Amino acid sequence: MNTIDNTIPAALTQSTTPDTKPASLGQEDFLRLMVAQLENQDPNKPMENGQFLGQMAQFGTVSGITDLQKSFTDLAAALSSNQALQASALVGRSVLVNSTTAALGDNSEIKGAIDVPSTTPDVVVTIQDNSGQPVRHLSLGAQGEGLQNFVWDGLTDDGEAAPPGQYQIQAAGINNGEPVAMDTLIATPVESVSLGTGGKGITLNLSGYGALDFSKVRQIM
Repeated sequence: MNTIDNTIPAALTQSTTPDTKPASLGQEDFLRLMVAQLENQDPNKPMENGQFLGQMAQFGTVSGITDLQKSFTDLAAALSSNQALQASALVGRSVLVNSTTAALGDNSEIKGAIDVPSTTPDVVVTIQDNSGQPVRHLSLGAQGEGLQNFVWDGLTDDGEAAPPGQYQIQAAGINNGEPVAMDTLIATPVESVSLGTGGKGITLNLSGYGALDFSKVRQIM
């Protein structure tokens, strides 16, 4: 008696031309191969249940991975759209960014914050002009750990209006009786938002500071 070859036909496993050979099997290819194997199996030696279930499990895995990849793609697109919508709402608002310089305009003030690493009995903010000369000392008193806000009204220690321009902002606290330098942050308006492409994030265009990655914003005011 002639037996039926329990193999998949070559026509389904090999492409007729090298340039049309698929790089990988898709769901339809996998299903066609499995159906062809069932149609061409030896009736006297049918495929065992375990082997058939194993191939079904493989097919389910391929299908599940494809669906999962599509879900992740859809989720990434939704998150990107939501992030862009939230970022666009920042235009016209101010954000806190790490900086030691700030611009003072006519009849304006400078707002910022001090990053206090631990509770301290006194924090002093020193504003210096471009030549490094102190023009104002702001004593914030005792402060707890975290971001502590301050406002410079644009006046010098003598009560006179400081001229417009760039100023240096420094801060120091007391730790175990010793002065400790602290990081300063300056509040600056968001002029526009640039949406990232090619895997890049959202960029904020800040007044007086240029472009800044959205992830570097410490606080939205």
